Amino acid sequence: MNYKEYKQLDLTQIGTDVRHFWEEKAIFEKGQKLTEGHPSFVFYDGPPSANGKPGIHHVMARTIKDVFCRYKAQKGFRVDRKAGWDTHGLPVELGVEKNLGITKEDIGVKISVDDYNAACRSEVLKYKDLWDELTRQMGYWVDLQHPYITFENEYIETLWFLLKKLYDKGLLYKGYTIQPFSPAAGTGLSSHELNLPGCYRDVKDMTATAIFKVRSEELGVRSELAEWGTPAVLAWTTTPWTLPSNVALCVGPNIDYVAAQTFNPYTGEKLTVIVAEARLKAYLAGEELQTLAEMEALDINKVDGKKLPYRIVGRYKGTDLVGLKYEQLMPWVKPCEKVDDLAAPFINMYAQEHPEKVFEHGQDKFVEISEKAFRVIPGDYVTTEDGTGIVHIAPTFGADDAKVAKAAEIPALYMINQLGETRPMVDMTGKYYNMSDLSEAFVEKCVNVEGYRTHEGDYVKNAYAPKYNEGGKYNAEAAAKDDDLNIIMSLEMKKAGQCFRMEKHVHNYPHCWRTDKPVLYYPLDSWFIRSTACRDRMIELNKTINWKPESTGTGRFGKWLENLNDWNLSRSRYWGTPLPIWRNRDTREEICIGSVEELYNEIEKAVAAGVMKANPYKEKGFVPGEMTQENYDKIDLHRPYVDDIKLVSASGAVLTRELDLIDVWFDSGAMPYAQIHYPFENKEAFDKGLIYPANFIAEGVDQTRGWFFTLHALGTMIFDSVAYKAVVSNGLVLAKDGQKMSKRLGNAIDPFGAIEQYGSDPLRWYMITNASPWDNLKFDPEGVTEVSRKFFGTLFNTYKLFALYANIDGFTGAEKEVALESRPEIDRWILSSLNTLIQEVEKNYETFEPTQAGRLIETFVCDNLSNWYVRLNRKRFWAGDLNEDKLAAYQTLYTCLETVAKLMAPIAPFYADKLFVDLNAVSGRDKNVSVHLADFPVAGATDAALERKMNLAQTVTSLILSIRKTSKLNVRQPLQTIMFPAVDAEQEQDILAVKDLILSETNIKELKIAGGDDHVLVKKVKPNFRELGKRYGKLMKSVAATLAELPQEQIAALEKDGKIAFDVEGTAVEILTSDVEIISEDMPGWNVASEGRVTVALDITVTEELRQEGIAREIIKRIQNHRKTAGFEVTDRIKVVIEPNEQTDVVIAQYKDYIAGQVLATSIEVGAVGADATELDMDEYVIKAQITK
Repeated sequence: MNYKEYKQLDLTQIGTDVRHFWEEKAIFEKGQKLTEGHPSFVFYDGPPSANGKPGIHHVMARTIKDVFCRYKAQKGFRVDRKAGWDTHGLPVELGVEKNLGITKEDIGVKISVDDYNAACRSEVLKYKDLWDELTRQMGYWVDLQHPYITFENEYIETLWFLLKKLYDKGLLYKGYTIQPFSPAAGTGLSSHELNLPGCYRDVKDMTATAIFKVRSEELGVRSELAEWGTPAVLAWTTTPWTLPSNVALCVGPNIDYVAAQTFNPYTGEKLTVIVAEARLKAYLAGEELQTLAEMEALDINKVDGKKLPYRIVGRYKGTDLVGLKYEQLMPWVKPCEKVDDLAAPFINMYAQEHPEKVFEHGQDKFVEISEKAFRVIPGDYVTTEDGTGIVHIAPTFGADDAKVAKAAEIPALYMINQLGETRPMVDMTGKYYNMSDLSEAFVEKCVNVEGYRTHEGDYVKNAYAPKYNEGGKYNAEAAAKDDDLNIIMSLEMKKAGQCFRMEKHVHNYPHCWRTDKPVLYYPLDSWFIRSTACRDRMIELNKTINWKPESTGTGRFGKWLENLNDWNLSRSRYWGTPLPIWRNRDTREEICIGSVEELYNEIEKAVAAGVMKANPYKEKGFVPGEMTQENYDKIDLHRPYVDDIKLVSASGAVLTRELDLIDVWFDSGAMPYAQIHYPFENKEAFDKGLIYPANFIAEGVDQTRGWFFTLHALGTMIFDSVAYKAVVSNGLVLAKDGQKMSKRLGNAIDPFGAIEQYGSDPLRWYMITNASPWDNLKFDPEGVTEVSRKFFGTLFNTYKLFALYANIDGFTGAEKEVALESRPEIDRWILSSLNTLIQEVEKNYETFEPTQAGRLIETFVCDNLSNWYVRLNRKRFWAGDLNEDKLAAYQTLYTCLETVAKLMAPIAPFYADKLFVDLNAVSGRDKNVSVHLADFPVAGATDAALERKMNLAQTVTSLILSIRKTSKLNVRQPLQTIMFPAVDAEQEQDILAVKDLILSETNIKELKIAGGDDHVLVKKVKPNFRELGKRYGKLMKSVAATLAELPQEQIAALEKDGKIAFDVEGTAVEILTSDVEIISEDMPGWNVASEGRVTVALDITVTEELRQEGIAREIIKRIQNHRKTAGFEVTDRIKVVIEPNEQTDVVIAQYKDYIAGQVLATSIEVGAVGADATELDMDEYVIKAQITK
């Protein structure tokens, strides 16, 4: 049986053929069966959402995962690889709403919750087939037949179990706090969602510095404010639309403030304004006057509004201003608060003292409490970096605002809706509340109807307004073009004399990760996970995780943990995992359900109490404890079905489910447990640590505060364990110019098209070896082409040569092995290098460094195996019979090819298997039918001295060839002498040991050693200013001067020892070879080149004798080229007749035998040739030759 031979390399076809081979032979399944009972390597696959199409970045992410799973399987580990689908959350719901042409408000009105969720269930796996196909085409081995799906009842049941564990630990609680809220998505967001990459971005908004008038009763004790015009406090805001909700102004207790007489720059009105002294000149850039008379003498019509004059009449610390009262800026709505036992004591006390201000809505009581608002309060977070050094406080729109207001007993400005709920002035769609949606009692008691009507129903940001979102598509251009509410209200304030300055300002503002629109900070009734209670433990456990790169674990992720907030779990949506808490609003009794069986039993209690007519699960035939798919498919744990279930408390009160869904990131963070239906199934394996925690996970850097965090948080809080031991956080895949890929820019790469064009292996190899996984990859299609040509092409050609000559000689690979000691030195070298490669590749795979592993393999194949071993041993393959030397060459090359196939298999699984199968089909050396069932290679003995010598030969050869190239002397032109200055005795011995090889490779006659005190070559030291400058700073100039004057003896010592020390201006200086570049200067008639500790000088003089020998070699090349184009077999003998030519006659006469031997000619003569003679182009002239078999 012969080795398969190929004319050309088609990596796309190879990928298709090998994939079919895997499927026909069930290779993946066989691999799993082979490792049954073996130690586990636990891997978790982060679930993608299949309602969107996969991109080229998914090829990158999945390749990284596949590499280490394949490698560990080669090492004999059991590697379960379960695919998964993330099927809940905003991406799905927003897609469905867009397809149906509805908004969140239409759910339950235009479409039932049941029908809506059915549409979501259908939508969520819309592109599953496409994802599955990409998975197969790119060779990502993962179990697609038994995936975990987050909408399945078994999965949700585990989530409920985990939530109950948190509840029982006191880590799940309900709170009413300011939270980020996305009006466009209609739900609150968690802090980790808000901190996903790209959520915070610079926006340019209209800002306003508002004029808050000091109340007249303050002037009696602050007479300096009464002398000049209207007394006021200036406060700057980037969100003028929040000013109607202002209830306080905040000063820094230790900040210095001034009262300054000046003018309103827009109206000319006299003002006495209070601002931070450090911000005075930012607002009043004109001349400072000293007397009131000077101020009175000013002609306002001649005052430059941008350089307002002023006179300071008061100086204060922030504490001096605390308590100062001012008038409500926009008296549309009076502050009010709910009166109950959860209210702050000052609110309940005020309600008792002022019953006339209390009003009711249903069973709830509220109190109008404006008397306690509109005063100056202290706050440590106030700065003078921008604005006036005084902060406008609207507690309903900012967590910091709410905190300082509560501490100062300032009420918030709430609206009361028709459900009796306290809400900010802006509703959940992003507009000022319509009065028709408000409590009538509230409107009557607290609302200035005429004033509020001015902007009733106005959207605070254009991005939320329906007119800019027609058909579900956001018209950003139109939204940006039209004035938004910030601009409109600023202009109104300016006209009313309430604005001191309005200007556009760039500031950083959070946006929703899914809708790409601005968020609001909104007071929400939400359920929270008390993650801050476990923050220290999370930080402690994080230090045990092997982060790749480490900087992500200590920086981006570590810093995130240090500043952790409680996790807002609630989502006001419809399609997702329902929060399993049933509650009574009045008695505040509640129950958290941890399993379907527990819910079943609680329903039975409710039926017995008459709260439920029947148990719907019993009616559907669900059997608690029966862990079959058929049983669980009988029920649905989603809305609206769970909402219909009523339970009963211990006191007999009716409990209804809290309508919240949970954060979809909880779904994915719970996948280690939910994918195996823990603890209802697989409990023993889990508890024994056989399937938890993961040994390895990998996803994009954007998951640092998403999946990576939720995995870590749940593992810590519930199991006091890491959820993963090692994580690769891969970077982005960008366009080749560094821009983010997008359809809009037209630079997105279709993964299917790329696989069709290049094949999967080149894509995978390029992505892995081009840059470390955690670095951003600038995807360049030309780079993929280069990988195909250089690495795969070289490996293919090496196999091609092997197969060609092995088939000629009948080598099968089953022959008795030639003993290592009986093989030539070059065989022993390549095998030693191969064993070193095995060690290094294994080390890099083990430490999650695939880039280095791939590069090492590529260097070995291209530089050591092909360009050195095969090229130097070409004659051994095609010359003579199959003797022991030739057999050793075949066996050595076979071993290298087979081992490379196994080493590269994790990165390039298709071609690796093709190469392995083609080799093994003839040799039968391996019992396994696929490289992916074979063991990872075990390194044999290495010979460091031999590798060092051969490496020196390769380096010297490379340097000489580079000199030849720059000197335009091709390698066929013989030269006389190489001069080699050895840096030590070991290097001299090494160079002498490989001298003949170097001379043969470079076509040089002799090599001379220049050592000791000869200093034939003059060297200079060039410092690396960037590195040395960091260490020596101002001394750098003197250090550089010293290095420039180093004598040759010290330079030689630096090369030998790797370092040198000297004194500069009384400071000890140590220089390493890595700190400098050692340059050799050319000598007359010689060219010099260096690399590290190796320097060579080449005599580039071409004598007449050398020139003639060069012509002989050129003739050989032309004849060999003709053999190929004429289709001669490699073993064919030929006759050559060359026409007479004064350039070549002497050469042929002198080198006849040499030329004949090289071209397999039985004779070579000078004589007449026929009309069909071949022209041999010798560059500067042409000769004709008759070449026949």
